Amino acid sequence: MLAPKPALSGDREDLALLEDAVRAAGVIARKFYGEDCKRWNKEGGSPVSEADLAVDKFLCETLTAARPDYGWLSEESADNPARLGKRCVFVVDPIDGTVAFLKNRPHFTICAAIVTDGRPCCGAVYNPITDELFSARGGGGAWRNGTPIHPSSRVGLEGCVMLGDRTQLSQAPWPAMDIQNRNSLAYRVVLVADGSADAAVSLTGKRDWDLAAADIILQEAGGVLTDAKGKALVYNRPVTIQPNLVAAGPQLHTEIMELLRQ
Repeated sequence: MLAPKPALSGDREDLALLEDAVRAAGVIARKFYGEDCKRWNKEGGSPVSEADLAVDKFLCETLTAARPDYGWLSEESADNPARLGKRCVFVVDPIDGTVAFLKNRPHFTICAAIVTDGRPCCGAVYNPITDELFSARGGGGAWRNGTPIHPSSRVGLEGCVMLGDRTQLSQAPWPAMDIQNRNSLAYRVVLVADGSADAAVSLTGKRDWDLAAADIILQEAGGVLTDAKGKALVYNRPVTIQPNLVAAGPQLHTEIMELLRQ
């Protein structure tokens, strides 16, 4: 377990804690990857596996031991309303993209953020198969494996690389685009942050743990993530559902918002 450090929200120490934790959690995930691990469906039908729970247990024990005064919110943990009284809260998705993980596809991530007063102040998104670590803290820029990242400078939607659902995005009023998908929503957003894709759009509801870590990474890279009405997402509320998302560089984000308003 990582040694406790002084509780200083949003600074280098908190980000280093998240980076170390998701990398260590990746070791656990890789032990299950490609194996016939136990799996079942949760209420609502979404899949979960023993790998999800093992990673969640490790992250919960590690992070809350290091910052015992922070709240906790995770996809695979029972929700504790005490988080609502905490100024700083860990928001975690132990395996974002469980479908990809169970199909042995390298498009899942381990996500951890610290949310302060409703907004992420630092976050880490780690793909343990490709060994890509995306991270950011407020005012500190965004990084992939130690290299600064920025979104693409594309200004036109037509022909852009769009991450999302083909059924949603292949019909009018959307122009012709190169639509690709990744099961991990956080992975889609950080691929926009580093310019591997031009934009990511989802018009269906998501959860806090899908987006909090990737949100600050895209923001610090110089991109924009909002809902479909252009509003910034607010995290750690009683209901942890986000309505939808639009993620892109500033100019392309503006064009997407204009199209959605039509």
